[in-house]
Amino acid sequence: MKILYNVTIKISTDLHIEWLEWMKRVHIPEVMATGCFESYRITRILGDDDEHGVGFAVQYVSADMDIFNIYQQQHAKRLQQEHSDRYANQYVSFRTLMKIEAEG
Repeated sequence: MKILYNVTIKISTDLHIEWLEWMKRVHIPEVMATGCFESYRITRILGDDDEHGVGFAVQYVSADMDIFNIYQQQHAKRLQQEHSDRYANQYVSFRTLMKIEAEG
């Protein structure tokens, strides 16, 4: 049973280009280096840009819940803190955990 871990974020308009580059160059490679995810994608949420920021969804696929739990227990706190420290007060986010029922 594959798991989809979705992080939805709205980042300050002034920072969104730098944030996206940092995500691609630094943060996502560090997340993937944990070995807990098979793949990822970054999507921009259409129609969500406003004076408060630009919306993105970052999605990671894990092979199963046990592997995802390893990520949560051993890696998530540090990686989330790095993001929070770098972009303090410049974003809002929420996380959603889903079971992939089918994919094509």
